Amino acid sequence: MTPFKLTDELLAEIEQLIETQKGPELEYLLGDVHYADIAEIINELNEDEATYLIKLLDSDKTSDVLTELDEDVREAILNNLSSKEIAEELEELDTDDAADIVAELPEEIIQEVISEIEDREHAQDIVDLLRYDENSAGGLMAKELVKVNENWNVLTCVKEMRAQAENVTRVHSIYVVDDEDVLKGRLSLKDLLTTSTTAQIRDVYIPKVDSVNVNEDPEEVAKIMSKYDLEAIPVVDEMGRLVGRITIDDIVDVIKEEADKDYQLAAGISQVVEADDSIWELTRARLPWLFLGLLGGVGAAAIMGGFEEMISKHAILFFFTPLIAAMAGNVGVQSSAIIVQGLANDDLKGSVSNRLFKEMLLALLNGLILAAILLLFTWFWKGDFYTALAISASLVAVIIVAGIIGTFTPLFLNQRGIDPAIATGPFITTSNDIFGILIYFWIAKIILGI
Repeated sequence: MTPFKLTDELLAEIEQLIETQKGPELEYLLGDVHYADIAEIINELNEDEATYLIKLLDSDKTSDVLTELDEDVREAILNNLSSKEIAEELEELDTDDAADIVAELPEEIIQEVISEIEDREHAQDIVDLLRYDENSAGGLMAKELVKVNENWNVLTCVKEMRAQAENVTRVHSIYVVDDEDVLKGRLSLKDLLTTSTTAQIRDVYIPKVDSVNVNEDPEEVAKIMSKYDLEAIPVVDEMGRLVGRITIDDIVDVIKEEADKDYQLAAGISQVVEADDSIWELTRARLPWLFLGLLGGVGAAAIMGGFEEMISKHAILFFFTPLIAAMAGNVGVQSSAIIVQGLANDDLKGSVSNRLFKEMLLALLNGLILAAILLLFTWFWKGDFYTALAISASLVAVIIVAGIIGTFTPLFLNQRGIDPAIATGPFITTSNDIFGILIYFWIAKIILGI
């Protein structure tokens, strides 16, 4: 299968067909195009063109298209659809995707849209999902699943599964519940096929099943599913009753969103933004950390001002200031990045003291190697051993301190329930610049006797 590629020629042809209202030709052109590729096309169209295309195509395809669109594009399209048209799209979607779209609608039309959904059970499931916090397992789950009662026999079980499976896009697991809907275990398809039709489900189901509570954090759900290689995981309420399931495609979205957020935090952007957001939104996201960098620079300049006399006598110290600051920032970011990654993957083992000790040894080794190179270079360049020693010794101390700060800060933030990703990037760089320069000139002053 050849991957879809949106070319300027294809986009121009689609725009021309829309402008001339040639619906049948458009339907034929896009008939075999995947919904994700149609979403890519619509993202490039203007509001009127996008709305025309959504109204033209069948809901069984456009409903999936809506889930793939950029949020601002989807919002614009939904504003141009009637409550009945939106309801028709929602009826084709799984409840989790439908609930996500409903949550984006204005409050005044949500009830109107829900009332237009003909499948009342589907509508009720959507309403149920809207009650959960979007940043929870409940807000992430779908209601569609296959469940059987432990008191049924295999024949009854198969009949019920056939009926339930009609509303489930993909059957990952068969869950077993009791009369109160409490999750008891899971059913192996192999056991079901090889067991007598008169056998009781309670005698053949597997009691061990991983599940998560409706209030569980999505990141924790992602860790569990990743650890145990699960394609889907059941969700239970406080009473242990089965209320939904989370599938791997939803978890991939969570992982991507978290990675985007952490990457932007590490780069000094205080909130998740997109490249096509407004200038004001981008400025508001970037300015806080840039201001922190400005304060750090002013602080470093003030520290250097306190050693003005020493710099005037040993001007070479001034020329190595950028090197010291850069090494401090780089080492700090490296250390914090490893810690943040370990915390995110939940594979950081050992106590904080052991981790700090390990980073100190690592920083000491790296510092000694780099300092030896710098010592020889500076000594041969300027012929002043003590100045070269002052710079090199300062480098070792700066690297050790930067490693400790880069390790301790994300661990400390994580223990306080704060996203440790904010420790990387500008925060660590700025703090290590200040400490690095202070240590640099302080050690140089001691060695040079000034």
